[in-house]
Parts: sequence; structure tokens; C-alpha cells
Amino acid sequence: MTEIFNALATYLHDVFVIKFDGWVVLGFVAQAFFTMRFVVQWIASERARKSVIPVAFWFFSIGGGVLLLIYALYRRDPVFIAGQAFGLVVYIRNLYFIIVNGRQASTAGD
Repeated sequence: MTEIFNALATYLHDVFVIKFDGWVVLGFVAQAFFTMRFVVQWIASERARKSVIPVAFWFFSIGGGVLLLIYALYRRDPVFIAGQAFGLVVYIRNLYFIIVNGRQASTAGD
């Protein structure tokens, strides 16, 4: 059992201490953006008492997606790169629809 704990301690020290650098900080900042998008969505839904996706959700998605894509490119991880690149397309497209529909709604109201 001691061997398992020693192996776990060695692994955690390697991951969180030895490999800690500016890129890891960027990864954590990017992950914070993704966490914030869900916090924003949750608060907006609680206030409306129904499921709501505010515009800020898409801005946090784009910010987190761009930062995580940069991180994935640096790490040379093809699965991570493909996933983040595809996600960015979806986030940007949704924001585009919000902008276009917002303009159409404000023009229709004039």
C-alpha cells in the first residue's frame, strides 16, 4: 500500500510541481474561462427561473476556446487541437447568429 501512495505522490509532484510553467498557467486561465461560462449560464437561468444562455456564455466560450487551442497547439495534442478548433467554430457561429438576429430585431422595431 505504501508503494501505491509513493507512486501517487511522485506522479502528483511531477505533474503539479516539476512540470508547472507558464503554459500550465495559461491552461488554468483557459479552464477558468470555461468554468465562468457555466457559472454565468447558471446564474442567468436561476434569475429567469428557466434555462437561459446569455451572450456572455459565448464570449467566455470563445476566450476559453482560443486559450485552450493555443495550449493544445503548444502541447502538440491532435485530439485536443481538433476538439477546441471545432468548438470555436460553434461558439463563433452562435455569437454571429446573436449579432445578426439582434440587428434584425432592432431594425424591425424602428
